[in-house]
Amino acid sequence: MNFEFSEEQLMLRDQARSFLAEHCPTRVVRAVLDSDDYYDASLWQQVADMGWTATVIPEAYGGLGLSYYELAIIAEELGRAVAPIPFSSSVYLASEALMAFGSEAQKQQWLPGLASGELIGTVAFTESAGRLDASKIATQFENGVLNGCKLPVADGVIADIAIVIAADTDTSGVSLYLVELSGQGVHRESVRTLDASRGMASLSFDGVAAELVGEPGAGMLAVERLHDRAAVLFAWEQVGLADAALEQAKQYALERFAFGRPIASYQAIKHKLVNVYVKNTLARSNGYYGAWALEANGLELKRAAATARVAGIQASSFAAEENIQTHGGMGFTWEFDCQFYYRRAKLLSLVIGSEALWQNRLVDALAAEQTTTA
Repeated sequence: MNFEFSEEQLMLRDQARSFLAEHCPTRVVRAVLDSDDYYDASLWQQVADMGWTATVIPEAYGGLGLSYYELAIIAEELGRAVAPIPFSSSVYLASEALMAFGSEAQKQQWLPGLASGELIGTVAFTESAGRLDASKIATQFENGVLNGCKLPVADGVIADIAIVIAADTDTSGVSLYLVELSGQGVHRESVRTLDASRGMASLSFDGVAAELVGEPGAGMLAVERLHDRAAVLFAWEQVGLADAALEQAKQYALERFAFGRPIASYQAIKHKLVNVYVKNTLARSNGYYGAWALEANGLELKRAAATARVAGIQASSFAAEENIQTHGGMGFTWEFDCQFYYRRAKLLSLVIGSEALWQNRLVDALAAEQTTTA
């Protein structure tokens, strides 16, 4: 089976790479880090104008109705550019949640705005460190309103709507709810993280009006399904990031001379970069498998998503760290751009669960398959 992208899809990749090279050079990322901004609003508008936010949203709701292969390609290039925009929160998570679980009225109301980029969406699931567990969810939905706090919420400072998981007092289970973050009773507080180019926040809800998304009491299953789908797209971001970090390390090794020779000629540096290349290639291979499973939306998605996610975390973290090491004593300084890849790699490694969590999910998926075939 050929998992490689088609000629038309590769043309999209070239177009996206050229666009981001022009409109999102590293100085754009540095400008966000140097300022109090939570994202680059101009870049976000340009990305929306390109139609990227509408990629997989059906045409009936203002989208382009393309496949997840195209979205994976865009994700890779955004990862390569370390783009400081709320793309993943709004596209991989909020839009996906509404497409998968929203009512027809909710889709008609919210998806066109998300597709055009006029609205920014996010999800608010976690409340504390560790694995998301229904028994630990303190946020409650009762008498039509939400009360509680979510932390951290990616792009929570700038988002217009959020999909929130909360305990449902009527069903004694947990469900998903849609909240307009401009409404009364919503309190936002910025949370500083390692990657300040992505605005994290604490969201507090005090008697906030909310509406059910999906089946009541089915919140945990919905989150698991949503994370499986998002994991593939995050993996492609990590592939792009890892390749960019490797390219930066290689260029520096070719240009930096020590004892009259480029450091790229030394065996220690060669071995470093080869090890990065091996991990990157493995992550890309697993990314192809994940993209195929995501588009097919079959039983293999659980295994493919976990595999792509683990490989993506390992490749991006390793590439970012080795890039700094290749740059030597200057690699960790503010003046060098190595930090952008390191910051984003660390953020992406945790955003929908840690490597250990996804390793466990991979084991669970393999065990479930063996049970089915036994």
